[in-house]
Amino acid sequence: MPIEIRPLTSSDAEAFWCLRLEALEREPRAFGESAEEHRATSLEAISTHLAGSRNGSFVLGAFSEGQLVGTIGFSRNTGLKRRHKGRIWGVYVCEGHRALGIGQRLLSELVDRARSEPGLEQIILTVGQHQTAARRLYASLGFEVFAQERQALKIGDTYVDEDYMVLYLDRRS
Repeated sequence: MPIEIRPLTSSDAEAFWCLRLEALEREPRAFGESAEEHRATSLEAISTHLAGSRNGSFVLGAFSEGQLVGTIGFSRNTGLKRRHKGRIWGVYVCEGHRALGIGQRLLSELVDRARSEPGLEQIILTVGQHQTAARRLYASLGFEVFAQERQALKIGDTYVDEDYMVLYLDRRS
């Protein structure tokens, strides 16, 4: 099945809102935001966020037959001392579209776009230590663990430990 990868725009706000809610409900241990917090976010706020993607920040979507089936976000730091870094967030592929290489395509496209950003040297992400497939995907594109945070997330009485991973875009760093 053909998959189209493209930046999301304000016209994708409803599809993004729905897919993000699905992600937060199905994989609560994989995201820092809760489903309850997301439900409180208006479509207007999502639309404004997607329309205002700038300063090197963006959200990519994977579409199958016109339906949004995967997302990945990138946020470039704006402070003078941190502009050399950006962060990946919100990586998710619908259960029915997993194991088809969509996550790899989203991540590869994001890295390619980030490489074109002047002065960007590092891409950082966090991943739950329980997320074996995600960790394997990130490592396959050159991300490496540089720190671990115990009890990074707390869901009820359950804690999630996370690894911080980095991809150095210029190995001279």
